[in-house]
Amino acid sequence: MERSDFSEIVQKLRDFNRERDWEQFHDAKNLALSISIEASELNECFLWKNAEEANRAKVEEELADVFLCAIMLADKYGIDIKDICLKKIERNAQKYPVEKAKGKATKYNEL
Repeated sequence: MERSDFSEIVQKLRDFNRERDWEQFHDAKNLALSISIEASELNECFLWKNAEEANRAKVEEELADVFLCAIMLADKYGIDIKDICLKKIERNAQKYPVEKAKGKATKYNEL
């Protein structure tokens, strides 16, 4: 993952976790579970509210937690985040061609 635009974040996360001896807790399973848990906390920012009513500072904090857990998981597997995201966008472009998907929320297999 060092080749990506995330290398500074990765290194800071590594240092932060190493200083606290937290690497022992960051196996792939726990990191994957953490992504889900942090995403639930992000969802909670919007619970029973219109999207505009969500506390932006809290949304930023929870979104950062989701990203950081995902970055740690990618680092664990040596995955280049920029590369996999660009590949996924390309796959989605093939699954959802503009002429079929524009303005629709339909799943690709129902277009």
